[in-house]
Formats: sequence, structure tokens, C-alpha cells
Amino acid sequence: MGMTSLEAAGKLGQARRVVWVAGAAALLTLIPGTRCLAAASRSTSDSESPLAIVRAAVAHEVAAAHDDSIKHLFRARKQTAQGSQTRLYVETQQAMAGMTIAYDDHPLTPEQVHGEENRLAGLASSPEQLRRKHAQEVETADRTLRILKAFPNAFFYERDGTVMGTAEEGRPGVEMVRLKFFPNPGYRPPSHVEEVLVGMAGVLAIDPGECRIARIDGTLFKEVSFGWGILGHLDKGGHFLVVQRDVGDDSWEISRMALAFTGKILLFKTLAIKSEEVFSDFRRVPAGTTFAQGIEMLKAREASLAQNRSEAVNAKSGAH
Repeated sequence: MGMTSLEAAGKLGQARRVVWVAGAAALLTLIPGTRCLAAASRSTSDSESPLAIVRAAVAHEVAAAHDDSIKHLFRARKQTAQGSQTRLYVETQQAMAGMTIAYDDHPLTPEQVHGEENRLAGLASSPEQLRRKHAQEVETADRTLRILKAFPNAFFYERDGTVMGTAEEGRPGVEMVRLKFFPNPGYRPPSHVEEVLVGMAGVLAIDPGECRIARIDGTLFKEVSFGWGILGHLDKGGHFLVVQRDVGDDSWEISRMALAFTGKILLFKTLAIKSEEVFSDFRRVPAGTTFAQGIEMLKAREASLAQNRSEAVNAKSGAH
């Protein structure tokens, strides 16, 4: 995974959060959820069982990523070494619309809010900018899906017990299959995008009933070069975490994502990525929502949150 792939992973929340980390073999076909459940219930002596579960779950994630019939408005809080940023996003027909609402958990000033609204208005009035934005989102999602589709071929799997779903991960109270993964020495990455997988190991948590991936937790156990070492490398110890949950309406969304990578790009430029992003407050919006309509939804949601903050302050003052 070269620099572009790491940047793509870091922009999942801005593109299509339902897609995951992993990379390319042939396009998998949709496997019914009952197939995944049947695979999970087989004897642990069946060496094909873990791989069957992964293949089925990856196929469902790919299918979900290509289904844009369900759209949401949601909140994202991203923490980095420089501080935190909280944004509202809404998925629309043209592209993802996003509005910053807080820095370091402090609401924006009226001037900053006005600047956000002007920026969005400029996007809405420029079909060319919207087309470019949409194209970038599609490219990011496609690159991430290439990694996702490589998981069945890039790794070997073994059972590692079970884990219960929570409000943040999977479905609350539902038992999930936990699988360890480690590199398949026979795997040959087809492009730079998938090269990071050869040095990664970790665990997956899969909901066998829904046939969905609830967690990918991977760590680089060795230094990984990309671009034959000419473009750069990622240091040993790099970490990637994605957690996904059921948000209702037959859809799953990423609830948490953490990245921690260091390395070099072009042999000289230092690469340092460390961030954690939490996604919450998912609200379904009409599938046909336009970018302009999405902006109005963001404004209305921000106004509602501001009103709630004001009422909370007033209530606290009254209590004293």
C-alpha cells in the first residue's frame, strides 16, 4: 500500500465508509448469508471453514459498497496529534457533502460557520467541482475495495474463538466469529496498492448471521517496501483498525477507524500518519438527495445541535 493507499484509507469517512481495507483478486460474486452461517457452524477441524467465512463476508462487503440505495447523514470526530475536528457528512447523488462544526470540541465561531456555508455553496454552484469531487471519492473507494477483495487470497486464517457484538461493533449481544490472519507466502500483490498486505497480520471479527465484517485489526510485523523500495517503505509496528456496526435499515457503517503508520516516501520524505476517527449519529436520508438538498440538511442538523447545546447550558445555569 503506497502513500496513495494510506491516504485513501485515511479518507474512508469522506468517501464510502462501508468499504474496508484489503486488495485485488478477481471480483467475488455475492454469496447468500446462509452460506456464511453454514461455514461458521462447521467443525473446527474443517480447514476450509475460516476461508469460506472470509470469502462470503468479503463478497457481502463488496456488494454493499456497490449499493448506493441507502444514504445517511452522520457525524465524524477525528483526533490527530494536532487536535480534533468534528464534522457532519451527508451522502448525496452527486458527492459527499461535509461541514465542520467544531475544532477541539469547541463550536465554530459565526465567522467560521459562514465560511463553511460559503464553501459548500461554491461547490453546489460548480458542476465541474462536484464531478471532480465525485471522481476522487470513486477512486478512493475503488482502491480500498481492491485491498478488500484481496483478503481471501492474501492471508491464511485460523479460528480464535468468538466475541460478542456491542453497540459499536457488529450487533449488540450477537456472537461473532473471531479469526486470526497471517500472510500467505504464495500471494503476489498485483499492484502497489496491495503490497502492505504481505507484512500484515491480525484478527477479523465476522458476524456469521449477517455475513459482515465487524472488525479488521492489523499490524505490520515487518518493514514493508512499496514500489520495489524505490517509492518508500512502511515501518514495522504500523497499525490499522476498522470497526463496523449495524446501523439499521439493513445497512452497516464504519463506527471507528484508527491509523498509525510511519515510514519513508521517495526515500527522503518522512511519512507519519496517526489518527482516530469515530462515526456516529447515523440518520437515513432519501436516496435521491441532491448535493444542494444535502447542504440544507447539514445546516438544519447543525442548527439543531446548536439549539441543544444552548438548552443544555441554560438548564445547567438554572440548576445552579
